[in-house]
Amino acid sequence: MIFLITMWKRCLTIVAIFVLLPLTAAQAYPSILPLDEVKPGMKGIAKTVVSGTNIEEFNVEVLNVMKNPGSGDLILVRTSGAVIDQTGGIVQGMSGSPVYIDGKLVGAIAYGWPLSDHTVGMVTPIADMLKLWDLGATEKVSVGSGNAGERQNLLPAATPLMVSGLSDHAMTMLQDKLSPYKLFPYAVGSQPDATEGQAAALEPGSAVGIELVRGDVSVGAIGTVTYTEGNKVLAFGHPFLQRGKASYLLTDATIYTVVNGLESGFKVGSTGNLLGMVTQDRKAGIAGTVGQYPSVIPMRITVTDTDVNKIQDDAVQVVQNEELAPILSATTAYSVMEKAMDRIGTGSAKVSFEISARNMPGETLRRENMFYSPVNIGEMAVSEFFEALNLLMTNPYNPVDIMDVKMQVTVNQERQTASIVSAQAKATAAKPGETVPIQVKLKPYRSEPVTITVNYTVPKEQAAGPLLLEVRGGGMIPLTQLLLKKQGLDVELKNLKTKAKNMTFADSINEFTSRDRNNAIVVEVLDTGVMPEGTADPGKAGSDDKAGLFPVGESAEHSAGDSGTLKGALTAGTTEAVKPKTSATTDYIIDNDAQVLINVVTDHKSK
Repeated sequence: MIFLITMWKRCLTIVAIFVLLPLTAAQAYPSILPLDEVKPGMKGIAKTVVSGTNIEEFNVEVLNVMKNPGSGDLILVRTSGAVIDQTGGIVQGMSGSPVYIDGKLVGAIAYGWPLSDHTVGMVTPIADMLKLWDLGATEKVSVGSGNAGERQNLLPAATPLMVSGLSDHAMTMLQDKLSPYKLFPYAVGSQPDATEGQAAALEPGSAVGIELVRGDVSVGAIGTVTYTEGNKVLAFGHPFLQRGKASYLLTDATIYTVVNGLESGFKVGSTGNLLGMVTQDRKAGIAGTVGQYPSVIPMRITVTDTDVNKIQDDAVQVVQNEELAPILSATTAYSVMEKAMDRIGTGSAKVSFEISARNMPGETLRRENMFYSPVNIGEMAVSEFFEALNLLMTNPYNPVDIMDVKMQVTVNQERQTASIVSAQAKATAAKPGETVPIQVKLKPYRSEPVTITVNYTVPKEQAAGPLLLEVRGGGMIPLTQLLLKKQGLDVELKNLKTKAKNMTFADSINEFTSRDRNNAIVVEVLDTGVMPEGTADPGKAGSDDKAGLFPVGESAEHSAGDSGTLKGALTAGTTEAVKPKTSATTDYIIDNDAQVLINVVTDHKSK
């Protein structure tokens, strides 16, 4: 990829930036040299920035015109001069460098070969790039998953993303989650604050940036401007993500230096002041508009580590990209947690978040939960946050415009877990509609047992006879579902498929927000047709023979914690059929279960 990305650490609102934005520099627009007039042996110049914002020139000689019907013609060139001697050839970040022959614009430096002569590269004809301005705003967005793959052995083969503000392990997470998109993040430094507000006018040869995340965390790419006309900009000469119609942040950029490399050299720099938006992202390059701005997701993440009494409060803006925004947002939240904790590993976390959006039922989605992990509490804690954003942005009903995101996390290194030891109803019999207190004995990790009372109301329509209740941790898969699975029955799966077909957008949001919490004790009807062993005495059932505590989110088949990883979620708390249940919130992540038997009567008072 002939571009490099860097960014700086700050979060300016779009409104505050407006007054600082320049229009593209005034210029005498050059004439265009048509591709059919380009011949081997022609010589010209190209423009780029290799230090600061100063535009410099280097020599270009046409070697041939490579005809590629269907994928776009390319011009084979050799470069030379003092700039090329300094850089070691065409490097990442030169993407878009305009090429002129006899003062006429030919196209943009765009491709090179790895592990070869870096002075030789390919130029994308300007005629192909100008077509980007003719594409309508209502055109359907491409969902391609990478760069021009048919141009084999040419760079870019992947998109390097330069990142600042993320912790080391957050970078590893981001690399893992973005690898299917052929995006490869690299950590870089942030831009000095001294350049803040010094917006540079864009002109052919200027360094230009694209950002996906902006603020205390920044993710983006750096290339070179090919051509400007009024407030319109063409750059790169190759795709960024090749998503067709786009909505990325467009910035100026500063180059610090150029680093030579065996496979390919690269510019070290950073994106700068917000100038506008990228509107097209295609094989021939990117097109943008200065003075117009994309819709972004403003996020505020506050993490408190009670062990070290540290608060980390970060703010970012994330582009509203349906595929990438959930990943970028969750990774940012994870990084904020890691910066607050200054560690990774075991811990417990209380998490709450609020997402406000247009075109979403209820306009606000709220969720609170508690998580424990013996391995990586940071990744576990952001699991439902990622799931919620993914639910909204990839929903099959209608586009959603997220307006605001707030997330608060309280974390410590303790293991705040507890197992259900036993459960006992205070009354062995009850009438329909009556409330029965159920005493649940818990054994917290390395602490003395405690008893919590959960009041369960017998359904008014409940028939007389034995009523078997399951008492479980909210993050556990219901026992009924597990029994059906072990018996090879797919009744639950069929019910889920039928339910999904009839589900509305509001239903899916409600199902997510009303999901049982990991720190809740849930009491619900257990209707399996089989009396579990140890429940012969009405009103009491023990669970002491159960296995030890399954850490929520790790390896236990009976736990729901895998719903807490970005790789995918078990739908704990959402897969059972709708039935009467009640719950009580605790300060522990609850594991294990027990059963309680109540005799429902119609002519007898409960005891």
